[in-house]
Amino acid sequence: MSAERFEGDWDHIIVGAGSAGCVLANRLSTDLRRRVLLLEAGGEARHPYLQVPAGFLKTFRDPRFNWNFTTEPGPGVDDRAMHTPRGRVLGGSSAINGHLWVRGSARDFDGWAQAGCRGWSHEEVLPYCRGLEDYRDSAHRGAGGPQHVSDIPALHPIVAAFLDGGAECGLARNPDYNGAAQEGVFTYQRSIRRGSRFSAASAFLAPIRRRANLRIVTGAMVLRIETASGRATGITFVRDGRALTAHARGEIVLAAGAIGSPHLLQVSGLGPAALSRALGLPVIADNPGVGENLQDHYAMRVVHRVIRPVTLNEQARPPRLWWEMARWVLTRRGMLAYSPAHAGAFARSRDTLEEPDLQFVFTPASYSEEGVTGQLQDVPGMTIGVWQCRPESRGFVRARQSDPRQAPAIQPNYLAAAEDRAAAITGLRVARRFLGTRALAPWSAAETAPGPARQDDDALLAYARAKGATVYHLCGTCRMGGDGAPVTPELRLRGVDGLRVADASVMPRIVSANTNATTMMIAAKAAAMMLRQSTTNP
Repeated sequence: MSAERFEGDWDHIIVGAGSAGCVLANRLSTDLRRRVLLLEAGGEARHPYLQVPAGFLKTFRDPRFNWNFTTEPGPGVDDRAMHTPRGRVLGGSSAINGHLWVRGSARDFDGWAQAGCRGWSHEEVLPYCRGLEDYRDSAHRGAGGPQHVSDIPALHPIVAAFLDGGAECGLARNPDYNGAAQEGVFTYQRSIRRGSRFSAASAFLAPIRRRANLRIVTGAMVLRIETASGRATGITFVRDGRALTAHARGEIVLAAGAIGSPHLLQVSGLGPAALSRALGLPVIADNPGVGENLQDHYAMRVVHRVIRPVTLNEQARPPRLWWEMARWVLTRRGMLAYSPAHAGAFARSRDTLEEPDLQFVFTPASYSEEGVTGQLQDVPGMTIGVWQCRPESRGFVRARQSDPRQAPAIQPNYLAAAEDRAAAITGLRVARRFLGTRALAPWSAAETAPGPARQDDDALLAYARAKGATVYHLCGTCRMGGDGAPVTPELRLRGVDGLRVADASVMPRIVSANTNATTMMIAAKAAAMMLRQSTTNP
């Protein structure tokens, strides 16, 4: 397919307008001498489902906003293939996620630096974390940044009981798990502003749409990265049935995520040489690590039936739902203005650990489908989900065909590592303790999942294999690091000039947190590095 030239040369071409791409576009275009092009396969984020926080459940499988990937069947999860949502809209997955703002622990980033990622220690990334936020000004937090972060406005009585029960489990209330320490029970901070979702597109693109040096192109399906003489020279994409090539006189930045970025590199001949040959593609650069090192958080849930009809299950059904809809439209308040998880905890599975190894999410609701989220049940319920903070299992993303429009093979290898299986069992036991506190006893009728019959380790592991699910924190597939890593600590792809990767795929190891905030930090630091470097025609 021959391609037309697209609007001259660009100093920066960004592939993907998700959490990372929105930050990159905002920061790079602050220098008005630079022409910045942002390409997004999806469309604008105007639909009500993308504005109402509770619309999360409606976007979960909607192809208008979602790539709807599916993993390969996994031996560790009873050969199940899992639905894996990824945002396909301005804002990317920040436009369809569960809103939780969690930055990770200091040890996460110090571990990156110790593993060869120079410049990525906690002390060095903290200014970028703080600079993103509009929350509160402190040594650990930021105020006045583009990304609004809010606290939950009111406590459901069952959530208040969950927090009270934390002391029975040996945990104190933590007023800010994104502050000096993670451990404790807390209400979650959310990317919600005045009752509406506040995605990366809301925070970083909406205020700058009129910048003359920024061009945002939606509906642009990228086909390949163009190269010549060892340098990335442009991006070929399809829009409205036309093939177009945008030429880069500066740098190209991949921000297509842990699935999209390695996949695009592979179909451009910039991944593992053996895979390029198998796809019938020329080997432009041999990067064996591209697509490997896939990591994700794998969650299990414990569910209790609730005695009284006061949970979100009842509020989400007519006629109460009609009232809640009207309330949100008129006031931006009520059930529809909440994130799916209201409260949570970071806890240690054993006292000998130096920091938490388990993360929990709690909601006064219960779900009919497998996994952590899905269709609300018809009876009152409450749920706690749990996952291991830093799993050991590693998987891969690999192109099946040379056509990037065909989804790649995605194999997370959940529960492949013995440490992860042990953590799943322990996590379920700790979650049971959380729901079995005296504080929650007045609300609880009985445990419905895993169920009282599952008590020994084998039964709990079988439950984890059969009913666990992704929490959508895929990362690591273009890991940065020293020699042997496909991406340098400066986020340059090895083997070709003029090309960087700046999204969740560069994480060498998953953070002990939801990954959205860290992804934005990576993009902010990438932009700062790029702005410090002179371009051909700045």
